[in-house]
Amino acid sequence: MNGREELVLRCAHRRREKIGSLSDEGFAELCLAVRENPAAFVDSPEQASFATLVSALETFHRAGADDDLLDDDEFRAARGRRLRALSAGCAQALSQDDGCLDARLVQTLAAELDPDDRLDALLEIEAKADATAGLSLGATGDAWDDVFMRPRLRLWDAIARTCLDGGRYRMALEVSRGVMAASPADRVGGRLTAALALARLEDEEGFNELDARLAGRENSWLNLGRTILLYKLGRMSAARRALRGYDGLCEGAAYALLRPTLVEVYLPDRPEAPAGGFEEATFAVHEAEPVIADVPDFVAWADGFPWFHAAGKNYAETNGYDW
Repeated sequence: MNGREELVLRCAHRRREKIGSLSDEGFAELCLAVRENPAAFVDSPEQASFATLVSALETFHRAGADDDLLDDDEFRAARGRRLRALSAGCAQALSQDDGCLDARLVQTLAAELDPDDRLDALLEIEAKADATAGLSLGATGDAWDDVFMRPRLRLWDAIARTCLDGGRYRMALEVSRGVMAASPADRVGGRLTAALALARLEDEEGFNELDARLAGRENSWLNLGRTILLYKLGRMSAARRALRGYDGLCEGAAYALLRPTLVEVYLPDRPEAPAGGFEEATFAVHEAEPVIADVPDFVAWADGFPWFHAAGKNYAETNGYDW
């Protein structure tokens, strides 16, 4: 979530509504003016609430910049303080506008509830949102192009990921498909959760359909999911080839699978990661953890290939990571 840029777009769209007719060139100029000083264009409780949330999220991320310098106890204490401060920021945002969907989402995610309780809370948020506003697909047919619809897409994606965390794979798939239907460009990544859910469900036909839809858009989620799927189906030669593809796609992919590392809670959505980078592989393994836990021999099988083990070890040694 690029909160600062979304604040600019929200304020610019609301100001255009007040101005009336405005050309595309005029709107571009308006966006530049808002970007220079967003606070000058915050003129409603709705925008003030979103601005408060954006500030709270930025403060949260800045405060964690030096986490690598802390020992475990210091990190846990500092992280707890940051999460409490973020939750307080969400409460302030909601006091300005009770309907700020992103503030409710972030507050729920920051509480780090277990998957069942988190799902209940997210579904309650969705139910209240559905009672107040419908989904707008706009002129392009993609809900993402309406900046005010993005919170709904983020909420749905969080619901799908929570379903995956809690072992509700069919529901995760259904919600992810809903995300992709509402937003074909899928900026929030419903396809990524869908790939892992399809792998766990051993739905090869559905996985192949998703793969065809994403032709030319390979990623760690898809490649890891394909490897898990083929392994679960007992097609070991194909699974081995898929594992090689996974290893070759992303830098440090083998290390990410064999030595999973801590991933901060997504607030409110999956952070952007450069394609083919170690961060992408880390996120994919993190999200696949519930699926991998249901296939207990999978990691040992992958580690049993000398070339895969060596790739993980070499990445660790090259980058100064523990092995």
